[in-house]
Amino acid sequence: MAKATKSRSASSKSTKFKSHKAGSTRRWSAEVTATSDATHPPEGLFKKDAETIARTLASKKVSPKGVSSGMRMLSFYINRAGKNLPESRLKVLNRAKELMHVRVEQEKKKAA
Repeated sequence: MAKATKSRSASSKSTKFKSHKAGSTRRWSAEVTATSDATHPPEGLFKKDAETIARTLASKKVSPKGVSSGMRMLSFYINRAGKNLPESRLKVLNRAKELMHVRVEQEKKKAA
């Protein structure tokens, strides 16, 4: 006897995770940025050179919980603005990310 199989139609799929509506400009990241009690990098920081970005984000003033916190801020910015950034700017931001990664590794060695 052949086993009957059901095919899943689009209507039977879970609707638990809906994407934003077409044409909507609201994003979860905008709400997080506006309502978060976290520290914020200085205005215009991400338009500067890689060394300045890395140094500023690693500072206790901007990232009181450590360099990893600054690394997350940079990743958040790259992920949110990435598709609208020119290639040259993306290279600078990725260089800053590399510099911060070196600092994170140095902190891990000090802690060990």
